[in-house]
Amino acid sequence: MTVGGLHHVEVWVPDLAAARRSWGWLLGELGWTPYQDWPAGVSWRHGPTYLVLEESPALTGRTHDRRAPGLNHLAFHAGPPAAVDRLTAVAPGHGWALLFPDRHPHAGGPDSYAAYLTDNQGYEVELVAEAD
Repeated sequence: MTVGGLHHVEVWVPDLAAARRSWGWLLGELGWTPYQDWPAGVSWRHGPTYLVLEESPALTGRTHDRRAPGLNHLAFHAGPPAAVDRLTAVAPGHGWALLFPDRHPHAGGPDSYAAYLTDNQGYEVELVAEAD
C-alpha cells in the first residue's frame, strides 16, 4: 500500500453491457485484469488499484457529459508512441472514437504524444505515450 495512492475509481454507466465491451477491451490492452463481476457491475485491477463500472439503480441520468462539472477523463500510461498508435487504430472497432483528430497525437500540446478517445456513452480516456 502506498499512502495517498489511488485505491479505486468507480464510474457509474448507463449501459453496463456496452461499457463492459469498450472498457474491457481497453483495460485488457493496457494490462488490467478482471477483478470482480456481479449483475450490476464489473471491475479490473492493475497492481493495487482497481476500476469499477457499475449500472447503479440510483443512477439519475442516462448520459455522461465530460464537459460538465465532474469527471472529464481518465489518463492511462500506454507505452511507447507505437503502442498509442496501435490502440488508436483499432479502438473504433471496440466502441471508441478519436477526439481532436486534427491535432492528434499532439492535442495535449507539442511536447505530448497521446490519444484522446471517447466511448459511445460519453466517457473520455487519454492514452499517454512514454516520453522519448
